[in-house]
Amino acid sequence: MATPQVVSAEEQGWRFAQCFGDKGEVEDITEADIISTVEFDHTGDYLATGDKGGRVVLFERNETKKGCEYKFYTEFQSHEPEFDYLKSLEIEEKINKIRWCKRGNGSHFLLSTNDKTIKLWKVFEKSVKVVAENNGSSALSSPPSPPPPTLNAATLSTLPVPFKLPRMTYHDTIVAAVPRKVYANAHAYHINSISINSDGETYMSADDLRVNLWNLGRSDQSFNILDIKPVNMEELTEVITAAEFHPLSCNLFCYSSSKGTVKLADMREQALCDKHAKLYEEEEDPSNKSFFSEIISSVSDVKFSKDGRYILSRDYLTLRIWDINMESKPVKTINVHEHLRSKLCDLYENDCIFDKFECTFSGDGESVLSGSYNNNFHIYDREGTTDTVLQADKSAFKAKKIGGNKAKPGQKGVKGNGKPLIDVDSIDFNKKILHASWHPRENTIAIAACNNLFIYANQPTQTTVPV
Repeated sequence: MATPQVVSAEEQGWRFAQCFGDKGEVEDITEADIISTVEFDHTGDYLATGDKGGRVVLFERNETKKGCEYKFYTEFQSHEPEFDYLKSLEIEEKINKIRWCKRGNGSHFLLSTNDKTIKLWKVFEKSVKVVAENNGSSALSSPPSPPPPTLNAATLSTLPVPFKLPRMTYHDTIVAAVPRKVYANAHAYHINSISINSDGETYMSADDLRVNLWNLGRSDQSFNILDIKPVNMEELTEVITAAEFHPLSCNLFCYSSSKGTVKLADMREQALCDKHAKLYEEEEDPSNKSFFSEIISSVSDVKFSKDGRYILSRDYLTLRIWDINMESKPVKTINVHEHLRSKLCDLYENDCIFDKFECTFSGDGESVLSGSYNNNFHIYDREGTTDTVLQADKSAFKAKKIGGNKAKPGQKGVKGNGKPLIDVDSIDFNKKILHASWHPRENTIAIAACNNLFIYANQPTQTTVPV
């Protein structure tokens, strides 16, 4: 397996564009401000983030600026902390996933979920009107006059000024967010994924053991389309880690498991898709087997390419690109964290081995993106031949320069003598890029780094991206 060649961000045309969020030191960050999900809408003109405090923040494209820049649109509290009294469990307000519905009118609709409850939000612009003129306002503008006589039919006709009806005039436009549906009490375990179907009417939600199918218009019922819960929980050997609908075929969906497998299911075959249509799995090299093999093989994220032809999966050490028609082996396996194999024991001790890195395809399907430590993230071409390393670091904001510096010697790969180029002992495992989203039509990416949202854009090398 060839190691991708590290190329600099400048050579590939990637530039740091924007940074949203507090620019203070990491030690001063409030837990509730940490971003937990990022998602572009279908046009790329709007961008949503969710955080551990249960808030959703929306950004819109700034049309007055050159290039792909965004500005604040609105913010609202999506979820509040709850307590399950039957199970004596606290339900966090943290937003696990956000998914945009396709826009059908002037309003935006989006789904947001925490561990237990999914909500459909309507976000729309609302005109605020105020009373501009009435009898009182005309009286204020004229000198005081003696009190009028008792009003009756005779005196009304003698009044010099007729009565005025209150008149409303436009004052301002505000962005309002209201919950249209609340989909609750359908999951016994923590929700890890939501995905909207290509039919625009249904969506699915997945937890550790079940996948439910919902109609967007009905919050009182859902249909169980996948259930891997054993009769005896002591026999439990795997859990569902992610699920997504096919972008074009409304009957197909894929889901990944903690066993390192990705399965494709067809809802036309049966109502309960316990038997998968296709299974994508790559056997581990026996020479690499260890105590940690089962943990690092767990798939943390799975995504379809926009055309539905390829599936991208991410586990702790690798990215895999699968052709949907070929189960035997992945089209390409890309080593992201091979240099960490020697540190698995330490990563187990500090729980970093359980970090769930997301992955995503570019809009054209020619590139893939996934995160790493030191606030680095990697952009690979689909053939796995080049690796562009960028760093979502506040120094990029402060310097107003390129966020991904030229690949420093030793960032990735192996020297000729077989020694790793990267100094694994210098990696800051508290700085990690877990969540990212790629603009559906342009080479613009949104990266969540702790409490900051970074925007990077791919421009010709001679073009200066305004900050």
